[in-house]
Amino acid sequence: MTTAVNSELSTRLRGFRQVQRLAYDCAEAVAARLEPGVSERQAARMQREWLRERGVRDWFHLPFAWFGDRTAFTGFRVPLQFFPTDRRLEPGMPFILDMAPVHGGCTADIGYSGSLGVNPVQDRLMADLEAHRELILREVRERRPLREIYEDVDRLMVRQGYANRHRAYPFGVIAHKVDQVKQRRWSPHVLGFGTQSLKGLAADALHGHREGWSPLWSPYRFSDHPPQPGLWAVEPHLGFRGTGAKFEEILVVTDSRDPEQSAFWLDDDLPHVRRWAEEK
Repeated sequence: MTTAVNSELSTRLRGFRQVQRLAYDCAEAVAARLEPGVSERQAARMQREWLRERGVRDWFHLPFAWFGDRTAFTGFRVPLQFFPTDRRLEPGMPFILDMAPVHGGCTADIGYSGSLGVNPVQDRLMADLEAHRELILREVRERRPLREIYEDVDRLMVRQGYANRHRAYPFGVIAHKVDQVKQRRWSPHVLGFGTQSLKGLAADALHGHREGWSPLWSPYRFSDHPPQPGLWAVEPHLGFRGTGAKFEEILVVTDSRDPEQSAFWLDDDLPHVRRWAEEK
């Protein structure tokens, strides 16, 4: 890429990096306030209120919270089961906070895993997620088809002894594209998803269908194409005997021929990355 293009990309990414960090700051702040008896609904509301106090008025999707075996999507069969419930947090119980705010027209979609006290199983899951982050980046830089990368992630999970839980998401996605969203004074949402963001995703899907690519990264044939340039919210999700863990963050894909510039994580100063560095 030329210096001018690099500068333009850097300017564009700054807003996405800021909103992603804002979302992770929210997750850490809410996680620090969780205590026995707090429900998933209360944890989701705490995320909404924290972000609204800092100017967030629109969402790709409203915040989620999953406690206990719901972190592994145990028994999930229909989309409504993803929404927060009255499940209450107990000592040692794992949790996942997931939020996708839009701020300044930029979108983030993050997942934060933790536990109320010590949970060795989730600690092991989080440690083993580092290999997935490395694999995904390496194979995207190799321009492998998204469907093949998905299958390689699956195989790594099997070798580690875990179950693929992102397969429980709609269309089994491990990632989806995000983009800028027009700012409006009032931004309604439908079933927890912001209408502006859904319109953008639908436009991407229509555009991609004409050109042979999809904004959804899935195990199905419509994802059998090389990585499409843009921003991808990636979320490998591991499960083991009723405990789940994941991270979710933005992967930047470009059309550069330089491998290191062709794909990179938007930000390496995130809680799970710092955690891996400290463990080493």
